[in-house]
Amino acid sequence: MGSKLKNIGLISLGVVAGIAASVQFDAVAQKSAAAPLPLEEVRQLADVFGLIKSDYVEQVDDKKLLSEAIAGMVASLDPHSSYLDKKGYKDLQEMTQGKFVGVGIEIGMEDGYVKVISPIEDSPAYRAGIKAGDLITRIDATPVKGLTLDQAMKRMRGEANTKIKLTVARKDEDKPLIFNIVRQEIRVQSVKAKMVEPGYGWIRITQFQEPTVADMAKKIAAMYAENPNMKGLVLDLRNDPGGVLPGAIGVSAAFLPKDSVVVTTNGQIPSSKMSFTAKPEFYAVAPGQDPLAKLPEALKKIPMVVLINTGSASASEIVAGALQDYKRATIMGTQSFGKGSVQSVIALPPDRKTAVKLTTARYYTPSGRSIQAKGITPDLAVDEYADGDILKNLRIREADLTKHLTNDKDKDAEPAAASKVDEEEEEKKAVALSKKHKPYEYGSKEDFQLTQALNHLKGLPVQLAKAKAKGDVEADNDDKDSNKKDDADDKKDDKTDDKK
Repeated sequence: MGSKLKNIGLISLGVVAGIAASVQFDAVAQKSAAAPLPLEEVRQLADVFGLIKSDYVEQVDDKKLLSEAIAGMVASLDPHSSYLDKKGYKDLQEMTQGKFVGVGIEIGMEDGYVKVISPIEDSPAYRAGIKAGDLITRIDATPVKGLTLDQAMKRMRGEANTKIKLTVARKDEDKPLIFNIVRQEIRVQSVKAKMVEPGYGWIRITQFQEPTVADMAKKIAAMYAENPNMKGLVLDLRNDPGGVLPGAIGVSAAFLPKDSVVVTTNGQIPSSKMSFTAKPEFYAVAPGQDPLAKLPEALKKIPMVVLINTGSASASEIVAGALQDYKRATIMGTQSFGKGSVQSVIALPPDRKTAVKLTTARYYTPSGRSIQAKGITPDLAVDEYADGDILKNLRIREADLTKHLTNDKDKDAEPAAASKVDEEEEEKKAVALSKKHKPYEYGSKEDFQLTQALNHLKGLPVQLAKAKAKGDVEADNDDKDSNKKDDADDKKDDKTDDKK
């Protein structure tokens, strides 16, 4: 059973330009085509190949031509499938270990341009000032318009300490912005943890890598060693774009009863029809070892809040969905990204140095919910700031990506696109609000959503979001707020009884 797990991985939001994606790999292509090839179309392909070879203005290398044909075929399927050449495949393998060379952004395509989904914390792009929603229009002197995402990605890659110039269009700027960035080897710190208040711990997972489960276990054990009577825990998955499936299973297993179903997957091939449970065989990196074995039993029952936002995708949504289904934690924040598909990275013969990253399944929460193009709806909707979320209606989700998979459980799950007038109004509001707010660090005293999470754990009032974002699923916050206040009153009564 454990060997099957190695055939499936989760890709985060975009293709790699030094982005935070990590996967697991198949050794070889699993099977040949299930049906005979359509001979007429194959002949047509051969005819076009021959025509290019004979009539094109200049000579074209055979391997280059065929590689580009393969890349175009795979890229036409959905936003997360792609062909990986030798360098792309090697880069992706390295990133499962949390290190790679690049600028540090998660990307997608919009109107022919590269769209920044999110800069990775502490990356060169992050420090340079690249923001989510930026459109990259030029890479050095090359216009992006007309390039495929894979081609743009290759141009952004390079050797460590080499320079790259990115020209960016930003919605609230009249002129293009120029960013001169030095590529670096980026080592992403997967897990951060600290005591934010006496008795209350904070664990942030920036992305799911191979070492994530073990790193989280070490940090939790250290917190309990110094604070054996912890009262509450906040698991922060905001802007976590996903990563490897074992990481999501292991993080969920730390807080759920043994053998609980964490996630199921379903696709065409038998190996894609799986049920993954909270067992070491599904999350341990080394066979026979359990990185969670020495964690205190109290961790299974400690009151929890999970923070999510639009940047929480894929593996993050698996964790949030599982803890929500079992009512193990209160999910707080804003609607998540909605990437509910699984990608397998399949090495191609004969040399196995190139690969196809192919969407092979959808995944489902323990109760059978599909998150694809929908996302996780928080139990308590809380804005980024006390006076609102400046980018709430401008952030992109899976449903905004071209050729995204539909939600097979809920055909009406996809949010309606906002009108052009609405977007212009929202942009004006965002610009006005952004001038009032200073950037803050997750886990700091200025972190409004974290403050609300702590309030909830203490039984204090929580300031809920005043308005729903584009595509948010309806949630009866008034009832939930009322229930929360009732719970707080019950706790207060219990304390009074104890004093008596």
